[in-house]
Amino acid sequence: MFLAVRPAGAPLAVHCGPMGNLSGRVILITGAARRVGAAIARRLHGAGAQVAVHYRSAAGEAEALVAELNALRADSAAAFAADLARTALLPGLVAAVAARFGRLDALVNNASSFFPTPLGSIDEAAWDDLVGSNFKAPLFLSQAAAPHLAAAGGAIVNITDIHAERPLAGYPLYCAAKGALLALTRALAIELAPVRVNAVSPGAILWPEDGQFLGVEQAAIVGHTLLKRAGGPEDIAAAVHFLLAEAPYVTGQILNVDGGRTAHLSA
Repeated sequence: MFLAVRPAGAPLAVHCGPMGNLSGRVILITGAARRVGAAIARRLHGAGAQVAVHYRSAAGEAEALVAELNALRADSAAAFAADLARTALLPGLVAAVAARFGRLDALVNNASSFFPTPLGSIDEAAWDDLVGSNFKAPLFLSQAAAPHLAAAGGAIVNITDIHAERPLAGYPLYCAAKGALLALTRALAIELAPVRVNAVSPGAILWPEDGQFLGVEQAAIVGHTLLKRAGGPEDIAAAVHFLLAEAPYVTGQILNVDGGRTAHLSA
């Protein structure tokens, strides 16, 4: 086992085996009350991090998650409400997290809207929602967090989508917004270095809860993966954990977590 000692001001990353140590690190996770965001919060908390659980409207689930984490380790989690569409409020969210925990070491931009926008039906409300959650909010949150991350030798992980590079029919605006986030990941890696900026790009992980994909459609998608199965939220959480804790020489990269779907998917 190799142990790397992190000098003061060095990028956030400690290698210490399969469960990279994040003890003492403070991590803000957007959209963390449920689904993939909650899995990320649990995983990073389990590695020793103090977690800031952001939510917009899922107050009950956010508070329940925070109570669960604090029961495991006292005063190690807190919930923060914010509408990420209100850009002017985002510096305040970052400031509140830093004030509560005394520092900020990492930002995970997970919050996302996802719905179809066939060409001819796109309006400004859809633009504001999809571009706002998937691109604009991560940009302005990263900008607000940058001074804290620089001081801590921190890192950013964005959650993109394999369809950022291989668009999904009927979802042009969502795919374009995630494509912008993918490009932003690489741009911020340049702008913020030595703060590391990477992305995790999920494939079939959790199906939408509003019935956008039926059973036959789900089977077709899974059939295009090399592993012939869907993934789970923990697969994304493990990838985020790796990039934050065990990848000190990785920045500006996109890690596909898709069961091999993009290895042979052309559209």
